[in-house]
Amino acid sequence: MKQVRSLLYVVIFLCIASFSGACMAQEKATKDECVVKVKEAAAMVKEIGLDAALAKISDPKGPFQWKDSYVFCYNLDGVVLAHPNTKFVGRSMIDLKDSNGKMFVAEFMSIAKTAGEGWVSNTWPKPGEKEPSPKNSFVYRVPGENLVAVAGVYE
Repeated sequence: MKQVRSLLYVVIFLCIASFSGACMAQEKATKDECVVKVKEAAAMVKEIGLDAALAKISDPKGPFQWKDSYVFCYNLDGVVLAHPNTKFVGRSMIDLKDSNGKMFVAEFMSIAKTAGEGWVSNTWPKPGEKEPSPKNSFVYRVPGENLVAVAGVYE
């Protein structure tokens, strides 16, 4: 009887663990979501104005932070204007290098100034982690503004 009960507990545990893993797997943002969220943020600038939009984008409980991703914004000089982690706001990140030495913010600005939108691969820690992970970021220059909106997916 004890063996049957123990086996039942193991089966229940494995079921819960596999269900939890499936739920966590669903918590990854997609590239399509990044494009949609970045363009929603850009549209919001036109709808409610720059300052109000930047406040909403920076809200860590707002609509621009979802799953394991978030929208953040720079001016064309690489100064952070909106980010859910407010320690970055107001700081120039143009010379920032990732763990591989890549100046990815400079690349964000280059894409924004030339093509207007595109993808950049770099490394960055996932929210709540310290070690960097591979990340692909969608960069979009807000039309008519000195503003670049970005969101990324972790691999």
